Amino acid sequence: MKRILVVGGSRYFGKTLVTRARDAGDEVTVLNRGSGAPPPGVGALVADRDDEEALRVALGSRDFDVVVDQVCYTPLQAAVARRVFAGRTGRYVMTSTMEVYDPATLPAGPVDPVPVAAVPVDPVPAPGPITEASLDPVRLPLAGAAGRPPGDRPAYVYAEGKRRAEALFLRDPAFPYVSVRAAHVLGGGAAEFTGRLAHYVERIAAGTPVDVHESPYATSFIHHREMAEFLYWTTDRTFTGPVNAASHGAPDVIALCEAVAAQVGRDPRYRVVGEGAAASPFSFDRAYAMDNGRASALGFGFGRVADWLPGAISETPRAAG
Repeated sequence: MKRILVVGGSRYFGKTLVTRARDAGDEVTVLNRGSGAPPPGVGALVADRDDEEALRVALGSRDFDVVVDQVCYTPLQAAVARRVFAGRTGRYVMTSTMEVYDPATLPAGPVDPVPVAAVPVDPVPAPGPITEASLDPVRLPLAGAAGRPPGDRPAYVYAEGKRRAEALFLRDPAFPYVSVRAAHVLGGGAAEFTGRLAHYVERIAAGTPVDVHESPYATSFIHHREMAEFLYWTTDRTFTGPVNAASHGAPDVIALCEAVAAQVGRDPRYRVVGEGAAASPFSFDRAYAMDNGRASALGFGFGRVADWLPGAISETPRAAG
């Protein structure tokens, strides 16, 4: 039996993680701002994680075998957690994101994954899946120091916040630390609060064109239950550092739309957007699909996107009318 603290854990795969650990016989506690009561048999602590003193008061003298941090988004939050949980946990698992690899949000600016030649050449193959070693957040320049000033674009702020949080934990570890770089999480019907899969289901079912890039790149996905299982699996291991969490298979947006079409019984329509223009949520003009080889070699058995995607689509609510 492990003593596990989940910071966050009030919705989506965080709730599934909490019940998974409880049902396995672990002593589970959830810490959040009181956004919802935990499931039966799970302890609850209420505090604003940004308030260091309030966090210490809520924790009291408690310590844990593992802390799973579902809601660490900034280096400030990481710094508070590092100070508060030093000496309180034997392992710290932070839920990060594949967006840390996104070339469009890296401090050095966008990266063109395919060199442009002045004369015709043989086609350059798309870059292979990205491994954990391709990004060391500790070595990245500070935001604004290498061609990209800090900005308020949501994607940039989110990705950079996660990179800086990872860097803080990795730079001077206060406890054994894992950053789980999660693929795009799908499934769960109405519980999937981002609405990204619903965007495709609704548009294709209605016959509305989907905005795509002319040559979209593949991306990585993971089922919400598989994501919860992966996080739980990390609590019982000893490895440290970044680890990619993605199901096998990396479809592009066209393959995703075709899978949706097969479920809703209507052919997809597309509208190609211009260079630099925004497209639909999973259409990408740059490559950063993830390699899941490290986790697989460590013993986690991932499922295949092709196997679970039809079910995730079928349970996605459609807009009324």
